[in-house]
Amino acid sequence: MFLMIDYPSWIHPEIIPGFALLRWYGLMYVFAFATAYLMFQFQVKKGELAKAESLGKTITDDDVLSFFSWGIIGLLVGARIFATLVYDTSGIYWQKPWLIFWPFMNGSWTGLQGMSYHGGFIGGFFGMLFWSIRYKRPFFAWCDTMACAIPLGFTFGRIGNFLNGELFGRVTTSPIGMIFPNAERFKLSEGWVQQIVVKLGMHLPDGAVLVNLPRHPSQLYEAFFEGIVLWFLIWLVRKHKPFNGFLTAFYSIGYGLFRFVIEYFREPDADIGYRITASGSPSPTYLNESLLNISTGQILCVLMIFAGIAFLVVGSIRKKKFGK
Repeated sequence: MFLMIDYPSWIHPEIIPGFALLRWYGLMYVFAFATAYLMFQFQVKKGELAKAESLGKTITDDDVLSFFSWGIIGLLVGARIFATLVYDTSGIYWQKPWLIFWPFMNGSWTGLQGMSYHGGFIGGFFGMLFWSIRYKRPFFAWCDTMACAIPLGFTFGRIGNFLNGELFGRVTTSPIGMIFPNAERFKLSEGWVQQIVVKLGMHLPDGAVLVNLPRHPSQLYEAFFEGIVLWFLIWLVRKHKPFNGFLTAFYSIGYGLFRFVIEYFREPDADIGYRITASGSPSPTYLNESLLNISTGQILCVLMIFAGIAFLVVGSIRKKKFGK
């Protein structure tokens, strides 16, 4: 019986070990955008977007590419700004904001490491909104079409996190717990650590002081539920939406719910910790001691859920009042 899984030793962040410019994470972003683009184009070719627009305008490949470009630029800008100004606790980006988009650190190439999903959501939303205003197209018709495409692409982003060996989950005794090489080690002298070691039957070298405990592979949970499952649900209802904007709200609520739950398995950033705790004092982020310990991601997910629900209510009222 497998009581834990070792992170595959053949996986490295670099596609070519030692060549930092080519990383799996960046390649996964390419796959993500390409997948979303193909799903969007599929709906356009089937006439689904033209039907939602009801403007009688022709939708060209240039229109789609332009819309995607604005959305992707907004996504990247928002994701980077949020990651540096909200999640980074060093304060360096507030003091030197020009470093936000500077791909070097201490003279070495680092790329733009650090992206925030919620920042990307906001940035992408406004990027698509500005495009719709600029070219006088119905925003929510286009945004709904994008909502049907994004989750499947998002799957690759989380796979990229897994290949980077980052954003892993909290300590677990689950049979699918995985030992990530970059995870924090714990003192074997601590009682709770000894209990987990005994329960899992871990074999440690003589004289071991620190131990790397299994974690939830939360990146894969997110890839499956926030990516594949959410895409499948939206795809099923896309032809039955009662009004434009319905699928956008559906996505916002669905992602928020899935992510909120998975945050209980994913370890929050240790330097930020929880925003709310059951005891009112700091709690260890690597353990799930209480469902009342709430992370930054969960707070943002609640806002997404409320925003989605509010839009559904407004949209339903508007549909009854104006018939559209």
